[in-house]
Amino acid sequence: MVLRRACVGDVRRIKQLIDDYMKEGFMLPRPLSELYENCRDFFVWEEDGAVQGCAALHIVWEDLAEVKSLVVDRLGRKKGWGKNLVQRCLDEARELKIHRVFALTKIPDFFLKMGFETMDRSDLPHKVWAECIKCHKFPDCDESAVGIIVCERSANPIPAPNSANGTNNALPI
Repeated sequence: MVLRRACVGDVRRIKQLIDDYMKEGFMLPRPLSELYENCRDFFVWEEDGAVQGCAALHIVWEDLAEVKSLVVDRLGRKKGWGKNLVQRCLDEARELKIHRVFALTKIPDFFLKMGFETMDRSDLPHKVWAECIKCHKFPDCDESAVGIIVCERSANPIPAPNSANGTNNALPI
């Protein structure tokens, strides 16, 4: 068994896993083109040369990322693969010094057992206005929002132009 970064050759299998889970009513559809565009976000669980599960860490903002598309093949469920995939996403968020990670899910208990806490979707304005507003279920979403803090906020944020020293650091057009 191997937990690794996804490669382009895994995308069609990832799509199949997502589509199967969608048919069970646990996930929204993801277009193949979107999966190729976001292939670098994904980790896969491979056994005997076949991808059996996946999860993605998608950066939403400077201090916020989302665990997306967590799926484990039906035969691999209840074996800890999903937990390992989410843990790898959280580890990467720590490496990237992302303060908070969230997920929108129909199985919040899974995430709560991993230390996530229930949260209000209104705390996720970037997600809501970038993606959720396009969903056919908006604004009547049936998913729960859960989140976890994975590292402290950066102590040395990059100053905005025209701050601190009062100068304009903008480049001329």
